Amino acid sequence: MQITTRTETIERTQRPWGWYETVSEVPGNKIKRIGVLPGQQLSLQKHHQRAEHWVVVQGTVRVTLDDLVFDLVAGQHCDIALGQVHRLTNLTTGPVEIVEVQFGAYLGEDDIVRLSDDYGRV
Repeated sequence: MQITTRTETIERTQRPWGWYETVSEVPGNKIKRIGVLPGQQLSLQKHHQRAEHWVVVQGTVRVTLDDLVFDLVAGQHCDIALGQVHRLTNLTTGPVEIVEVQFGAYLGEDDIVRLSDDYGRV
């Protein structure tokens, strides 16, 4: 069996809550690494055109899914259905990182409907 690897530069996009990197994007799905700084959180949001799957790879995160709020640690995961209201929060003093897999016909950043935001982006 032969394994071929590629070397490429992955751009890190800074946000007020941390950063994200797009690791892979093909029609129908996108994979991102997302880092959330201690004490920060993403906007409370939903999407009209995509569903998401989050896997925690470092730290402890607080997840909001509609009216449900729960914590996940490294190795745990959750699904966010199309149109479901959600948020990711880092309540700890350490780093948090997740892998996000997006599924849908359109995966642009402009498909974020912000309902509440700590950084004035509503």
